[in-house]
Parts: sequence; C-alpha cells; structure tokens
Amino acid sequence: MSAAGALAQPALVARVIDAVGSGRPLLPVVSVLVVVLLAASALGAFQQYLLQRTAEGVVLTTRRLLADRLLRLPVAEYDRRRTGDLMSRVGADTTLLRATVTSGVVDVAGSVVLGVGAVIAMALVDVWLLLLTLVSVAVGLTVVVLASRGVRRLSRLAQEEVGAMTAAVERALSAVRTIRASGATTREVATVGGSARRAFDAGVRLARLESLIAPAGSIAVQGAFLAVLGVGGYRVANGSISVASLVAFILYLFLLVMPLGHAISAWTQLQTGLGALTRIQEILALEPEEDGRPERTGAGPRPGAPLLALEDVSFAYPDGTPVLRGVSFEVAAGSRVALVGPSGAGKSTVLALIEGFYPVGDGAVRWAGTDVRELPRAALRARLGYVEQEAPVLAGTVRDNLLLTRPDATDPELWAVLADVGLTEVVRRSPRGLDVLVGDEGVLLSGGERQRLAIARSLLARPELLLLDEPTASLDARNEGLLRETLAAASADRALLVVAHRLSTVLDSDQIVVLDQGRVVARGTHAELVDSSPLYRELATAQLLV
Repeated sequence: MSAAGALAQPALVARVIDAVGSGRPLLPVVSVLVVVLLAASALGAFQQYLLQRTAEGVVLTTRRLLADRLLRLPVAEYDRRRTGDLMSRVGADTTLLRATVTSGVVDVAGSVVLGVGAVIAMALVDVWLLLLTLVSVAVGLTVVVLASRGVRRLSRLAQEEVGAMTAAVERALSAVRTIRASGATTREVATVGGSARRAFDAGVRLARLESLIAPAGSIAVQGAFLAVLGVGGYRVANGSISVASLVAFILYLFLLVMPLGHAISAWTQLQTGLGALTRIQEILALEPEEDGRPERTGAGPRPGAPLLALEDVSFAYPDGTPVLRGVSFEVAAGSRVALVGPSGAGKSTVLALIEGFYPVGDGAVRWAGTDVRELPRAALRARLGYVEQEAPVLAGTVRDNLLLTRPDATDPELWAVLADVGLTEVVRRSPRGLDVLVGDEGVLLSGGERQRLAIARSLLARPELLLLDEPTASLDARNEGLLRETLAAASADRALLVVAHRLSTVLDSDQIVVLDQGRVVARGTHAELVDSSPLYRELATAQLLV
C-alpha cells in the first residue's frame, strides 16, 4: 500500500502540470495529491514500526533458541569451545541478525515491489528512456553482485574474530585476581589487544570490500539520471514527449533509484547477516544432551541390587587420552563410599560419568540394577546430589543459590540446611539474611563458605545419593569437623560417594576404593587398607594417619 501511494504521486504531479498548462482547476488534483502523500507517509511510518518489531521478535526468538541450546549441550561441547565465543553468538551475532531483518530481507522485498512498479510506470511513459535507464543500472548492479560475493565469507571471519576477542576478555576477567597477583596485567592487556587488533583487521577487510559496492551503485544511479535528463530533454525539444511526461519519468526514476540504493545496501547487509546466521545455525545444529522428564520415577533399588554399581567401566576423553580402565565398585543404599588416590587417578571422572556428563565407553554404570543409559538423565539426576570440586556459586543471593535445586523450599527448610553446614551465623551477619548478595561467582564469600553453600544446595534436594568431589578442600579444621558431623547425619537416610585427598574425612567410610592410573588397586576399610594396600598406606602416612 505504501508503494502504491508512492507510485501514484508522479502521475498526479503530471496531472497538476497538465492542469496548469490547460487552465483546468487545480484544487481537485492537488487535494488528491496531498491526501496520497500523507497516506503514503503514514503507511511508511507504520511499515517501519512493523519492520522493527518483527526484527526484535526474530532476535528474541533466536536468542531464546540459542540460550536453550547452549544450556542443553553435552558437557563435552563445553570442553571443546570457549565460553566467550559462545557468548558472542548470543550477543553480537544476533544483533547483526536484527540488521539483516530490517535492512536486509524486508527492505529487499519492499524495494522489489516499488522498483517493479516504477519500471512498469516508466514503460508506460517512454520505453526508450526506460531502456536507457535499465542499461545504466545493469552495469552498476553487475559490479555490486561481483563485489558482494566475498562479503559473507569476510563477515563470518570478522564475527569469529569478535568471538575470539570476547573469549579473551572473558578469560582475563574470570581470573583477574590471579592475573593481578601474578603481575601479568600488561601481558593480558596485550593478549586482549592483539585479539582486538585481529578483529579490527578482519573488519577493515570487510569494509574495504563493501566500499567498492556503494560507488558502483552511485555511479549507476547518477549515470542513469544524467542520461535520462539529456536524452529526455532532446525528446521534449523535438516533440516526442511532453514536459509533464518527462517530469513524471524523472520522478519515477527517483522512485526506482531510492529502492535500488536500499536494495544494494540491503544486499550487502544481508550477506553480512548471513555470515552471523551461519554461526548461529552452527550452534543450533548441535544435538542437545538427551533429556527426560524431571519427575522422580521408580520406587528405589530393585531387590538385591545395589543403589549404584560400576561394572568394568572404561573411559577416554575425545582426544583419546584414557582415564579409566575397568573400574568396578558398588555403593549400597545408605552406605558411605570414598574414592581416594593420587591426582589424575580418575576420581572426578567417575562422578562425571555417574552424572551422565559423558557417555560411558566400555562397561556399565547401573542405578538400582538398571543401566543409566536406559534411564532419562533428568530422572537419574533428580536422585543425585552433586557438589563439584570448584563449588560454583551463582551470582545473586544465598536464597537464589539454595533454591536452584528446590525452588519450592520454605524459609525454615533453607535455614535448617544452612545450620547443617555451619553457615547460619555467616548469613545472619547481614540484615538481609537469606537475601544477602554473594557476588559474581560467590566472590563475597570465602572459599570455605562457597564450598559449604554448594553442599547445602545439594542437601536441600534430598538426594538418594550425594556425590561430593573434595568437599573439604577449602575448609578449616573446625568446619571440617562440623562437615563430618553433617555428612554422618546425612548418610543416615542417603548414600554418599566422596572423592577425597584429605583422608581424615573418610576414615569412617563403609568402603574406601583406591584408584591409581584409572584402575581400582584396592578396596576396604581404613584399617584393612593400611595393612593391605601400599599406596593407601603411603597416602595415610603422609597425612599422619598411621
């Protein structure tokens, strides 16, 4: 409708000129011209609003899809990719996608409608002037198409460099205290600056190519205008066409030129956006981790089956590095089992396989007698509590962190679990109580407080099996003793599987499994292992436990 209003205006202007020449009343045709002008302007404004709203809708949908896919990828994908580059796809790439929708697809479509209408109207006025115009425009368009071939490739390269720069910044900011303490600030600034420079170079190469497109379009437009003006003036002089027809043709030429300029710019923008779209689709094409219903299903262990069993499990990371070799052990319901051994023995990998972060290579991990590969991951994880070695704490409040595992928990339950891990007094120090801020990654808490908050978060979910990876790594002697009491109480109605370097925390375990170079080399109680396992005896002696 907006294009129709624009196309009607030159014809109405020609009528005004004819009316002036013939002495007919001007008011009717001028009134129609004004109405059409105002209507076309209003429709154009409404079109622009719809266009921007549509673009925002596309970006919103894309960001939601990306966020959903990024948070559901297999853990192995996070090992292969840099966090900053993934963040760049959600931010910078989707922003380019908005420009593609506004200045790309829809503008090209609108320009085609207006351009085709202008060409038809010009043909009705004078075919020879139209042919002259099309020849001039075709030359410019040929140059544009040839130059734009490399825009998409260079645009994707530029976006990849921006992603690498974002990753470099994220890496530096996540370890800013270590960088400052190591006197490495200048070196890290240089690293980020080098990444920014590469992004700049890629952007300049893209700008260099795009700069060839605009002059080509401009030359075509100006050449067409000058040719029409010269030849049209000659045809008016010899009486082939009237002045009104020439004026109308020139106005139609402007209507062709404006969308043509938009189309050239939009085509370039479209190629840039398609480069970003390729990076977005690369993530959306990745298969998400298989998930199941989050509800707890099943009625507990089958008769005679242990709660958890590893049967001859072997595992290697994607690069082929073997980690576990034929690992077998069991965790009975309500029991406490500890995994000990030197660093790199594969203890944390065992917990990752139980959680389903990586697919089991050979062998099987069984839950209550059923291979975990046959269970929905969500249903399995609903029965597990997991505290990582680094004890991540999310930015927000203590309440936010606790409710992560049980969003329906009441305040009394939150205070109770904080008391279980010795955090009550820490939280009560602030008048905000449970709503006290913990800072980005828990920076406002000490290492031990972060560890205990992570344990409280897992206990709140009431898991059947609690997986603890070095739970006392950041605790002092007093809080370690408090945590041992908490774990002893927790094991009364749930099983515990604890990875520990500090053997004092697992001395009273029902079973201690000793790992070395990915193999189980011994198992038994503390007393039995001191007598039977040279490796365990060496570890216990080094910690003054023998």
